[in-house]
Amino acid sequence: MRALYIVIIFVFCFSTGVLAQDNELLLAKQYSANGEPQKALEIYQKLYKQNNENYYSVYVNTLLNLKKFDEAESITKKLIRRHTDDHQYAIMLGNIYTQEGNMTKADAIYDDLIKSLPADQGEISALASQFYQSANIDYAIKIFQQGRKLLKNDNVFTYELINLYRFKRDKISLTEEYLNFLPQNPNFINQAENAFSSVYEGAPDYDMLKTALLKRIQKDPQQTIYADLLTWQYLQQKEFDLALNQALALSRRQNDDGNSIYDLCRTFIGNEAYDEAIRGYEYIISKGKTTPLYIPSKIELINTKNLKVTWGKYLPEDLLGLEKDYNDLLTEFGRNSSTAFAMQKLANLQAFKLHKLKDAQKLLEDATRISDIRPTLLADCKLDLGDIYLLNNQPWEATLLYSQVEKDFPATSIGQDAIFRNAKMAYYTGDFTWAKGQLDVLKVATSQLIANDALNLLLLIQDNLAADSSGAALKIYARADLQIFAQNPGKAVMILDSIGTKFPNNSLEDDIMMAKSRILIQQKDYAGAVPLLKKILEEHPADLWADDAVFMLGDIYENRLNDKATAKNYYQKIITDYPGSLWINEARKRFRLLRGDKTDAS
Repeated sequence: MRALYIVIIFVFCFSTGVLAQDNELLLAKQYSANGEPQKALEIYQKLYKQNNENYYSVYVNTLLNLKKFDEAESITKKLIRRHTDDHQYAIMLGNIYTQEGNMTKADAIYDDLIKSLPADQGEISALASQFYQSANIDYAIKIFQQGRKLLKNDNVFTYELINLYRFKRDKISLTEEYLNFLPQNPNFINQAENAFSSVYEGAPDYDMLKTALLKRIQKDPQQTIYADLLTWQYLQQKEFDLALNQALALSRRQNDDGNSIYDLCRTFIGNEAYDEAIRGYEYIISKGKTTPLYIPSKIELINTKNLKVTWGKYLPEDLLGLEKDYNDLLTEFGRNSSTAFAMQKLANLQAFKLHKLKDAQKLLEDATRISDIRPTLLADCKLDLGDIYLLNNQPWEATLLYSQVEKDFPATSIGQDAIFRNAKMAYYTGDFTWAKGQLDVLKVATSQLIANDALNLLLLIQDNLAADSSGAALKIYARADLQIFAQNPGKAVMILDSIGTKFPNNSLEDDIMMAKSRILIQQKDYAGAVPLLKKILEEHPADLWADDAVFMLGDIYENRLNDKATAKNYYQKIITDYPGSLWINEARKRFRLLRGDKTDAS
C-alpha cells in the first residue's frame, strides 16, 4: 500500500511539473509573439537547464534572434561533443557561424560533414534532409551529389535533386537532371514539361533547353524522348512550323501511323495555327486509305480548312474550294449518319458565306431525314435548318423546328438554345411581346452564354420600348440585326444608318454603335471596331453595352492586336467598374493569366 502511495505521489508531482513547463512554454511563445524576445529567452533558458536538450531548438533560435552568438555557439559545441553521431548540432553550429557572418567557419563544418559521409544511402538521405530542414538547400544538393560519387551511381537521388533544383529555381541543373532521367523513364515527360513550365521565364530559358536537346539528339539520334521534348519546346515558343517539322521527321523515322501528328494537329488548331494543322493532316492522309487515321484526318482536314477560311480574311475562291472539299468528302463516303456532320457544316458554309440558301436548305432537310443520325446532331441540324427557314422568309417553318428541339431536349443547353432562337425569331419579325416572355425565362439559363445573350436582348427591347412604346425604330434595328446574323454587312449598315434619318430622337445610339462594331469584327476589322467600342464606353458608361464593350476591347487587344498590357487594363476595368457583369469571372481569369499568376496545372 505504501508503495502505491509513493507511485501516486510521483505521478502527481511529475504531472504537475509537466503542466508547469507547458504553461511556461506557452508564456514564452506569447512573449516572442509580442516582440519581447528577452523575456522569452529567460524562460527558454530555465526550461533548457531543467530538461536540457528538449528545449534546445527554441532556446538556441531565441539566442540567435538576440544575436547572442557566443552563448549559442557554446551550448551547441557541448551537444556536439555529447552526441558525436548526431549531425543536427553540427549543422546548427554552421548556421550560427553563417548568421554571425563567418562563412569560412560555416563552410568548413559543412565540408567536413561531406568528407566524412559514409557510402550509405540511408545516412546520405538523412543528412541531406537535415540540411533541407535548416533551409540550407545548397548543401543538401552537395550531399546528394557526393552521395552519387560514393555509391558510384549517377541515377540515385534523382527525385530528391529534381525537387531541390525546382525549389531553388536552378533552371540549368533541373533541365540536365531531367534530360539524364527521361531516356530510362519516358513516362515522366509530362512531369518534366510541367516542371520546366513552372520555372522557365521566357525565350532565353527555352533556348537553353533547345540547345541542350540538340546536343543530345546529335549524340544519340535514336533517343526519341529528346525529339518529343524538342517538339514541345517549339510549341512553347509558338514556332509551330518547326514543331511540325520535328514531329514529321520523327514519325517518318519510326514509320508509325501518325498518331502523334494527329494529336499535335489538335494543339495547332487550339493555337489557330491552321496551316500547320492542314499540313499535318495531309501527311497522315498521304500514308494511304488503309491507315486507321485516314478517314478522321480527311474529316479534320476539311474542318480545319473551314476554320481557317472563316477565321481570317478570305477570297470567294477560298469558299468555293472549301465547298468542293465538302462535296468531295460526301461523294467519297456518301450521305449517311457518319457524314451528317459534314452536311451540316457545308450547309452553314453555303447559307452564311456563299448565300446559297436553297442549296443549304435542301442539304439540311436531307440530313434531318437520315434514320440513324445521333439525336444531338439531329437537333443541331434542325436548329440550323430553322435559321435557314428564317432567312428564306419561312418563319412558321422555323418556329416549328425550334419548338420540336425544345420539346425533345427539355431543361438542357440544346433546349435552351432552341428557346433563344425562337425568341430571336420573334424579335427579328417585330413580335417583341412574345420575345420578351421567352427571354425572361432564359435569364437564368444554365448556359452562361445563352443567359448573357438573352439578358442583353431582353434589356434592349425593354429599354427601347420604354422610350418608344410603338417600337417603330426598334423594328428597323431588328431588321438590321437579322442582316448581321445573315452575314450581309452592307445591307445591315444601310438599315442602321436609316434609323437616325427616320427617327432623329431615337434611343438606339449605343445599340447602333455596338451593331456596327459586331459587323467590323465579323469582317475581321478589329482595329476598326476599337474606336466604336471606346465611344460606347465614353458616351454610355452606364448603359446596356458598356461592360460588353470593355470585355470585347480586352479580347481584341489580347487575341487580335497582341497588346497584352492594354488587354489586362480592360479586364481589370471589368473587375473594378462592373463587378455585376456576367463577364466578371472570365475577365478575372484572363486578368490573372496576363498578370502572370501560376496555375496548379503549370
